[in-house]
Parts: sequence; C-alpha cells; structure tokens
Amino acid sequence: MSDSQSPNERGVSTPTASAVQIQIGELVLHGLDQVRSSGARYDLGAAVERELARLLAEHGIPPGLDQAGIVARLSGGSFEVAPGSSPDTLGLQIAQAVYQGFKR
Repeated sequence: MSDSQSPNERGVSTPTASAVQIQIGELVLHGLDQVRSSGARYDLGAAVERELARLLAEHGIPPGLDQAGIVARLSGGSFEVAPGSSPDTLGLQIAQAVYQGFKR
C-alpha cells in the first residue's frame, strides 16, 4: 500500500486526499471601503479562508496548480460588489475569484 492510500473498512486501499497549504502573503483589494476597520479585515480574511477550503475540498486542486506548487502572483480579476456587502459575502466573492484565477 502506498503513502497516498489508506485501507477502508474492508481492507481495500483507497486514495487519500492530498494536503494543500495556501499562503496568501498580500491580498490587494481596490475600492472596498467596507473593510477599512481591522475587525472587518479579519472577518474578511476568515471568510476567504473558509471559502477557499470549501472550494478545494468540493472541486479539488485545479489542474496545473498541483504540478507547479508555487504561484508567485495571481490575478482574481474583478467582480461587482453590492453596496453594504458584509465581510462574509465579500470573502466568498474573493475566494471564488482566487479559485478561478488558479485555473488560468
């Protein structure tokens, strides 16, 4: 049995999930007045982290990212933000844009 497999209840080897570590050194956001306070920035960061984890768990590692390993710079593009959007909502949008950027 290889390191990437584990036995199931019947003793049959099945592939295990790969460990992924994403480190975002700097997240540059233009035009988001709603996250000026430090509390809102922390809430936003936590929401981005949760959504990226969900996307990776649900959809897997995008092709190319699993081979290269390191992405020095990634553009998430742009998206519309509704006035008064909460940090949680913004975090979802940002994480989805980042995940789509992994695919480019």
